[in-house]
Amino acid sequence: MLRKLYDHVLRLAAGRHATASLAAVSFAESSFFPVPPDVMLAPMVFAKPEKAYFYAFVCSAASVLGAIAGYAIGYFLTPVGEFILRLTGHADGMPQMMEWYDKFGVWVILGKGLTPIPFKLVTIASGVLHYAFVPFLIACVVTRSGRFFIVAALIKRFGPAIQPVIEKRLALFTVIFLVLLVGGVLALKLLH
Repeated sequence: MLRKLYDHVLRLAAGRHATASLAAVSFAESSFFPVPPDVMLAPMVFAKPEKAYFYAFVCSAASVLGAIAGYAIGYFLTPVGEFILRLTGHADGMPQMMEWYDKFGVWVILGKGLTPIPFKLVTIASGVLHYAFVPFLIACVVTRSGRFFIVAALIKRFGPAIQPVIEKRLALFTVIFLVLLVGGVLALKLLH
């Protein structure tokens, strides 16, 4: 099943709607969708390494626009933002988030934007807490661009060498990714 899904994503990544799909996933992940855009970015760079930085730009720009939408949900539609945070199990952590923002400010956004922890938690919480918009926006641009350009550069540089390894051990790499994702979410919960 994993092999079929991987092959499908590679075909999608090489298709004519790949860039639009990447932008949609990147936008949605920053505001309400649970799947990170890396799932599409990596195969797209494997398929067309010469477009690695273009894809990283699309991913970054759409993610920042999604972050603005997430912030707006939290800021202007606070009950909706709190509902989304409750659905993801983080509404009770708002006092902790306030403390983190008071203590670390923009570093909260920068740190969480580079991890596999769903970025929408940061964007919505920033809006709910009425965190200053300009520093929020700058941090989003820095952290999301940093993450996606690093992923694209690594895959472009090492992709041809690691792609056969990933394809041969697809199940292992999927488990590693899921462990990192779940570990990041659990670490966030433990910090609350």
